[in-house]
Amino acid sequence: MENYWRSMTTSVPGPVAAVGGEYDVAVIGAGITGLSTAVMLAARGCRVVVLEARRVGAGTTGSSTAKVSVLQGRRQSEIAAKQSSDLLAHYVAGGRFGQDWLLHFCASAGVGVQRPSAVTYAVSPDEVALVEEEQRVCEDVGLPVTWRAQDDVPFPFAGGLVLADQAQLDPLELLAALAADATARGVRVCTGARVTDVDDGPDHLVTTDRGSVRADRVVLATGIPIADRGGFFARVAPQRSYALALRLPDLRPSDMYLSAGSPTRSIRTTPHGEGQTLLVGGNSHPVGSSRSEREAVEDLAAWALRHYQGAEVTHRWSAQDYHPIDALPYVGPLTPSNDRVLVATGFAKWGLTTGAAAAAVLSGLVDGGVPEWADAFASWSRHEVAGVGTGVKQNLKVVADLVGDRVAALEPVPDAAPLEGTGCVGRAGGRPVAISTTDGVTRTVSATCTHLGGVVHWNDAERSWDCPLHGSRFTTDGTLIEGPATEDLPGLEGTGAG
Repeated sequence: MENYWRSMTTSVPGPVAAVGGEYDVAVIGAGITGLSTAVMLAARGCRVVVLEARRVGAGTTGSSTAKVSVLQGRRQSEIAAKQSSDLLAHYVAGGRFGQDWLLHFCASAGVGVQRPSAVTYAVSPDEVALVEEEQRVCEDVGLPVTWRAQDDVPFPFAGGLVLADQAQLDPLELLAALAADATARGVRVCTGARVTDVDDGPDHLVTTDRGSVRADRVVLATGIPIADRGGFFARVAPQRSYALALRLPDLRPSDMYLSAGSPTRSIRTTPHGEGQTLLVGGNSHPVGSSRSEREAVEDLAAWALRHYQGAEVTHRWSAQDYHPIDALPYVGPLTPSNDRVLVATGFAKWGLTTGAAAAAVLSGLVDGGVPEWADAFASWSRHEVAGVGTGVKQNLKVVADLVGDRVAALEPVPDAAPLEGTGCVGRAGGRPVAISTTDGVTRTVSATCTHLGGVVHWNDAERSWDCPLHGSRFTTDGTLIEGPATEDLPGLEGTGAG
């Protein structure tokens, strides 16, 4: 699995030698939300540090298909089904702001942008009603959408909703420019610095594995919050999805397409030299709950090659996104009673547009001037504040029950080591262990996720251990990749197959 964008881009900042100092704001995460927030706050005169566990763009933003669109599949009708018309209108206003801010930044920083139309389309006549409902809702909030009955595309198309003059770009080129702009404004961007603790006490410490900083305010821009005292792990659903890059002779630039039904198919092109590269995405599923991630990737490739005759798959990769249970994103205080630590999560695969909007909300909460549409991005509402304690307790009980049932059902670990490229989970010494063999090396680690104790699942496409409860992911030697966990899976010597 190789990310197309990373194979095309190397111009991202390296690590800062030391982590330390005192700041007005510590931003955790160097994706679209974190870096946009840092730029906006620095422009207001704030002293800012960005702390990134891996490298700029290592998370969701750097693996996205990078559509900057206000037409977002069926998001508007999904929100309308759960929220008021005023909140929907404010969500759209936030999306427009985020798109405009990014386009202005790209123009000033020289980041390449293309302006195709966004198309939400029906694969078959059975799905046309879904797209027509999206059209009605979009028109109600003033989006100038049009209907396209037919289209000259190689995949099934039974009608589509079109919003002209949207945008697409290379996400790593964007993030490199944001990081450079932030640095030029005095922001310290520290990569390779995984945050392990955010102190609520008077010292205001943010601790990483490379040192600590002091900050009056903290922004958690990590996809899903770490140090999650607000229970957001119970309010978002982590999903993985897949993407392909394909080489196809004489490919022309296309609009950006997203199917209305399931399985999702996302299609766009991107400039490459004198030609174009085709990007196809889809086949999302809950993290750690797929029968075979490899089969999901192969199914997506089979679809692309069936409809784009003569194409060659050059890259395959994946991304992780977080879907809010009540349709709107969560941007604001981590807990209802304390606004020192802020969070941004639940972007439902539309992080470029929504992330820039979230940055405006976050910077406004830190330094005044919250946008008038910010209520559509609120991290807490009255009914959620009233029920937060009960909701978190109920979720923790469900977690405990699930973990207990899963551990009880585990078989003893086999005597033989797993075959190359495979992994298994079993019981050894009364505890769950995870055993895998990759590149000729068999490794055994604890199978208990360090977040809330979920039993991990073997991801056969990316050769990783993924937790099905809240989306934490680990390498074969237990090193944390992403998710709400902050610690690695412990290695287990003298336990396991072999």
